[in-house]
Amino acid sequence: MAEAGKTAIAEDGAQEAARPLQSMTGFARAEGGDGEVGWSWEVRSVNGRNLDLRVRTPHGHDALEPRARALAAERFGRGSLSLHLTIAQSARAPEVRVNEDALERLLEIHRALRDRHESPPARLEALMALPGVLERVEVEETEAARERRRGAISDTLAAALDGLAAARREEGARLETVVIRQLDEIDGLARAAAAAAAVRPERIRDRVRDQIAALLDPSSAIAEDRLAQEVAYLAARADIREEIDRLIGHVESARELLRGGGPVGRRLDFLCQEFNREANTLCSKSDDMDLTRIGLDLKAAVEGLREQVQNLE
Repeated sequence: MAEAGKTAIAEDGAQEAARPLQSMTGFARAEGGDGEVGWSWEVRSVNGRNLDLRVRTPHGHDALEPRARALAAERFGRGSLSLHLTIAQSARAPEVRVNEDALERLLEIHRALRDRHESPPARLEALMALPGVLERVEVEETEAARERRRGAISDTLAAALDGLAAARREEGARLETVVIRQLDEIDGLARAAAAAAAVRPERIRDRVRDQIAALLDPSSAIAEDRLAQEVAYLAARADIREEIDRLIGHVESARELLRGGGPVGRRLDFLCQEFNREANTLCSKSDDMDLTRIGLDLKAAVEGLREQVQNLE
């Protein structure tokens, strides 16, 4: 009982450790702000052989790029990711001040001209509209404030990346359903090939016997050692049971990978190459129309599977 309990705990732990499948395609967006500045992150992901990151930030925000790369690498193992930051300044009215020196010089000039030309007094709003009288006050931001803002922008990026991961998992669940259906199709075709009349031992024996009889025709002068080689070649070519067994074994290996979850796209892609090799061999060995048709259907099913698994992380 104790051993059974340990086994159950180990199995539960393995299930908890298994990550859901992820697609490599997705999109997410997140926004933030601090009253002074607003920002938004848009993150996109498409297929990629490895993890390829492209980070675009406005001028003056280059310090965010290392953080962005680290946050993405924590969440994803494969895919071509584009991370784009947009910054928008607050629309509140700017702070201004009066340039007293400039205003005083303008008043002196006005008084001199007024005495000379007996002109009316200058209006204050007219003076204020002249260039240089009102100045915009640029508030110098401290390094601590900039660091707080960078932290807040990084938090927004983390939320966007979490959204992207959720989108990739959702797409991965849909892909898993499609992949399982395609594996079932391949398994069914392999078993149909195994049940085909052309694979039965008696049919293989009769076919090889006919081919050997043609080789032994008195009119064909073939050396004994060459004849033995040809007989061995014909016997090996006629038997495709090994290829069928490997196909069924590959299907079970693929199902096991799906049950384990996590980033299995690359390994499933390698398995597709093995599927394709066995299907090609089956077609090349077949001299039966029904078996050839099954082989061609197998090749089409394997190609469809390969197109899907290439979308998986």
